[in-house]
Amino acid sequence: MDTDIDSWSKVIFHVDMNAFFASIEQRDNNHLSGKPIAVTNGEKGSCIITCSYEARAFGIKTGMSFKEAKNKCSNLIRCPSNPKKYTYASSKIMDILYHISPDIEIFSIDEAFLDLSNCKKIYPSLIEVAYIIKDKIFSALNLPCSIGISNNKANAKFAAKLQKPDGITVLPPEESENILANYLVKDLCGVSNGIGSFLNHHGVFVCGDMKKIPISILGNRYGNKGRKIWLMAQGKDIDSMTLKDKPPKSIGHGKVTKPNLKNIYEIKRIFHYMSIKVAKRLRVHSYETNTFIVGIKTRDFWFSKKYKLSQHTNHDKDIFKLCLKLIDNFLTQRHGVYQVQVTAINLEQINSQKDLFFRNQDDKNNIDNMIDDINNKFGELMLRPARLSNEFESPDVISPSWRPKGCKKSL
Repeated sequence: MDTDIDSWSKVIFHVDMNAFFASIEQRDNNHLSGKPIAVTNGEKGSCIITCSYEARAFGIKTGMSFKEAKNKCSNLIRCPSNPKKYTYASSKIMDILYHISPDIEIFSIDEAFLDLSNCKKIYPSLIEVAYIIKDKIFSALNLPCSIGISNNKANAKFAAKLQKPDGITVLPPEESENILANYLVKDLCGVSNGIGSFLNHHGVFVCGDMKKIPISILGNRYGNKGRKIWLMAQGKDIDSMTLKDKPPKSIGHGKVTKPNLKNIYEIKRIFHYMSIKVAKRLRVHSYETNTFIVGIKTRDFWFSKKYKLSQHTNHDKDIFKLCLKLIDNFLTQRHGVYQVQVTAINLEQINSQKDLFFRNQDDKNNIDNMIDDINNKFGELMLRPARLSNEFESPDVISPSWRPKGCKKSL
């Protein structure tokens, strides 16, 4: 901790909330404090979204089935997820971090990078900033976090993992290559099992082995991602901070269904809901399009189709008609459904120029805007189609791209 990070040319912090969803549930429910809990998507969710550190001590991991986890820990407690509560907490955390440094890149709902290179004269010591961050988040939300500090994003993110939960780790640039050398390459961010196996095949098991192979081997196989991993293993990173979100290339919503769902009415109901969500986000951010991709996932494959309309729209009924077309074609496949997806692509900002040949669009837009206003004031889907009168068993999920502001602020 006595490293003089104030003298570095670049100072990057990675703030990582600890077991975020599980910590919120333990914070809000006294009877869960200190106990092994697993957060699942709804009361009957079969897959673990995250779990507390007490559960992790039994070998329980994110993505594990609840049944398998229960076999490892008979006292495991299931907690249905509450996305609105988690996104609210995330928004508060990101606001706190923004006031520490405006140079912020939100990486996920529970992670962010801060560039404090330009803040050296504001704070007495940059290491003190880490304690300020932890204190502010804990005081406001009663939640712990871990912080990694280094000269680039990859090193800072790796450092944050080294002392969890509730730790602060400094990874000095001049020591990063030697420190990383003995860690498995699979410990690096972005190294999947597939990439890890590819590296193992080439004799690379720990980061120190990476120098044994030329960068071109990873670059030819995985492109820029491969080259980035080759550099990360040696404490280097070519990625700069992304301070502003780029305009969206698409707006989509999907939902995991009950396994092997064959009830056509239920499939239509889910598609109807996804169509409403996509259409509303298009309207809120003043986008429209004439191109949509609609998909159904079975156990073994995706069945999807791109549809192009004669005119641009952000109206849910237009989108839902495309979903019905796909469902009609899908019936011949005779496979159960596991997931559905509705995505708007080729987005365009709404043109204020009126189309003389489609005057009924004004009526549609007026009705949509009125429904949006009522639902925004009194609650989501306060006004809704009869098909959606009953709630779904599983709540909405938080997209990995969720952000507190802009087009990505959506469940």
